[in-house]
Amino acid sequence: MKKMTFTVLLALGLLSSQAVFAAADCKSYPKEEWASEDTLKEALEAEGYTIKKFKIDGNCYEIYGRSKEGKKVEIYFDMKTLAIVKAIGLKD
Repeated sequence: MKKMTFTVLLALGLLSSQAVFAAADCKSYPKEEWASEDTLKEALEAEGYTIKKFKIDGNCYEIYGRSKEGKKVEIYFDMKTLAIVKAIGLKD
């Protein structure tokens, strides 16, 4: 019983640590201050990015796609300034 409880707690701990690792810390703004999603999409595509998935994640815009070099990327953007808050895959 102790072994099973430990295993369940370990699994829950690993899952929650992965969720924390994946999250980006974006500032919260009122919706009327958000930049247009289309503006961000158009700017990224003009720079050669291919967007596979675009979504709102908490207080961030998030994209999954490929850079102009063909590398897989996951990028979180500030919803007001469109500045990159967190990027995965850009320097791989």
